[in-house]
Amino acid sequence: MTLCRTSFLVATIAAALLLAAAGPLWAHDFWIEPSTFRPAVGTEVALTLRVGQDFSGNGQPYIPAWFSDYRVSGPNGDRAIEGIVGDDPAGGFVATGAGMHVVGYRSTRDFVELAPELFRKYLAMEGLEFVQGLRAERGESEVKAREFYSRCVKSLILAGAGQPGAGFDKVLGYTLELLPERNPYALAPGDDLPLRLVYEGRPLEGALVLAFTRERPEAKIQARTDREGRVRLTLDRPGMWLVKAVHMIPTQPPDSKAQWESFWASLTFELAAR
Repeated sequence: MTLCRTSFLVATIAAALLLAAAGPLWAHDFWIEPSTFRPAVGTEVALTLRVGQDFSGNGQPYIPAWFSDYRVSGPNGDRAIEGIVGDDPAGGFVATGAGMHVVGYRSTRDFVELAPELFRKYLAMEGLEFVQGLRAERGESEVKAREFYSRCVKSLILAGAGQPGAGFDKVLGYTLELLPERNPYALAPGDDLPLRLVYEGRPLEGALVLAFTRERPEAKIQARTDREGRVRLTLDRPGMWLVKAVHMIPTQPPDSKAQWESFWASLTFELAAR
C-alpha cells in the first residue's frame, strides 16, 4: 500500500469516527443505499452505508469492527458482503439469481453523551417521549444523557425482469427489525404497505414508524405500531423510500457508563411509478 493510499485511508477512518462519535442527533438516520435497486442478473451492486438526516448524509466506509453482521440473502442463499477496509461504497455483491435480495447490516454497539436539551429534541423526533417521563421520575431531566446505540438496517433489491417474487419478508434476526408484509415491488403509488416491527423477535407496540422519500423527505408519513407490532403506511409517491423506527430501554442491569440503550431499524426500497 502506498503512502498516499495509507494517508487517505487514515483520514477516511478518522472522519468517519468523528461523525460516529457525534451520536444519533448529529447523524440521526442510518440507511443502505445501493447503486441500483433493480439490477440485471449478473450485475454487481455497490452498497453505500449512509449516516445523516432526511436522505442527506455521508458514506460510512467498510470497517469490519463496526458491524456484527453484513450480508445479502437472495435466491441462492446467504452470503457475507465483502469489501476492502476503508472503502466507500462499503462493499457490494453480485446479483447471481433473479428475485429479491435482502441486504442486512447490524452495527456493533456505540456510545454517545448528549446535553439534556438535545436529548429531549431527539426523543421528541423519534416518538420516545416515554423516556423523558422516566427521566423526570428519576430526577434526571437536567442531567446529561449517556446512551449505547446500535443500528439494524436492511435494503430490498429486486434483480432481473419479471414479476416480484418471494423473499421480501426475510427475517434476519436483528434486535429491532422492520418486516414488510407486502412486497413493495408489487405496489404502486397510492397502495398501502403493511409492516411489522419486532424487538428481540416479539411484536413491539407503540413505536413510531416514519417513512419518506429521497425526493421529498419533508413529507413524512407516520404511524404507531399496534399491540401486534403492525402499522400500515400509504406510499403516496414513487421513488426511493426509507422506513425507520427507534426503540429505547433503560440499560439492564444499570450500567455505570450509560443509562439508556437504543436500537435503530431502517428499511430502504424503490417504488416505481404507476
